[in-house]
Amino acid sequence: MVLKALACMAVIGLAVVPSLAAAQPGPAHTAYKPPRDAYGHPDLQGVWTNASITRLERNPRYGKDLVLTEDQARKIEHRNDDLVALGNRPTDPSAKVTDLPADCSDGRGVNCNYNAAWTDPGSTIMRVGGQPRNGFITTPGDGRVPLRKDVRADPFGPRPPASGGGPSDNPETRALGERCLLSFGNSSGPVMTPGLYNNTYQIVQTRDQVSIVVEMVHDARIVRLGGAHIPAMVRPWMGDSIGRWEGDTLVIETTNFHPEQVFRGASAHLKVTERLTPVGKDRMRYGFWVEDASVFSQPWGGEYEFSRSKGPVYEYACHEGNYGLVGILQGARQEDRTGVKTAPTNVDQRVRPAVGEDGEGS
Repeated sequence: MVLKALACMAVIGLAVVPSLAAAQPGPAHTAYKPPRDAYGHPDLQGVWTNASITRLERNPRYGKDLVLTEDQARKIEHRNDDLVALGNRPTDPSAKVTDLPADCSDGRGVNCNYNAAWTDPGSTIMRVGGQPRNGFITTPGDGRVPLRKDVRADPFGPRPPASGGGPSDNPETRALGERCLLSFGNSSGPVMTPGLYNNTYQIVQTRDQVSIVVEMVHDARIVRLGGAHIPAMVRPWMGDSIGRWEGDTLVIETTNFHPEQVFRGASAHLKVTERLTPVGKDRMRYGFWVEDASVFSQPWGGEYEFSRSKGPVYEYACHEGNYGLVGILQGARQEDRTGVKTAPTNVDQRVRPAVGEDGEGS
């Protein structure tokens, strides 16, 4: 009886493993044969963009289905075009914030501080293999990040000061993007996701490394081909990435994330596996798989496609002539002197959903 039970458990175990493996996005199957670089590897080099009005999680407005109909996709894109046109209209210089249309930027900044003319989040629905998508996540089936119910995790990753003060008390407690340390949102990855603007990436390959330069804040990810991860105590920005080639697919495994770089509430145990596969002359499939059992109830992942950019990556001169951080700190010192709180903190702003992730956009 014991042997029979063990045999039954073994069969169940073998049945479960393939199902979990199948959930993880694998190499994109395509007849396209990409050109090779000088070392015989698929040539991924060039400038790419993931700009899109589709976002990481599916919008419940369009149901739980991963694939949208063409009619739904066209309606979303037309609505976005109308919002951009509205945001681009000339503004009366004497107008007050209360005089502006409530949807002037469709969530792009509080009180319309980002006019549409200054943003470039994308104007089309993301298509994968020609299919319009309602989100990037393919696993789990509902297209949402599977947070554990017994763990309290803030997907925006606020870092309360050790002193118990507020985020404006010193520069080290401001957001990483404000401090020009890392991309706003999660542009640089992993997982690489589009944001409000600067959704442009340049890939450069050598025999031993692949570099991914991100226009937003000018981040540069260096992927070492082959070898092992650095010691766990060393935790650089964007983590430690090692890569390998599987046919025409570049597989990148990243661990050792910096403790201040929080992705969807993940912990120091976060591991991200990415797959880059050329699927056409101007298209590259991007798959991602996220693992952190201490925060997520199950591994999760998805896919989208990069397209070639028509222009180069420009320098992002972060804080050149920008007095925003200076003003924030001076305002905090004034509050210290007077005891009067005059403005919300960045923690108040983090709770706003990004365009397309809840009731708005795609």
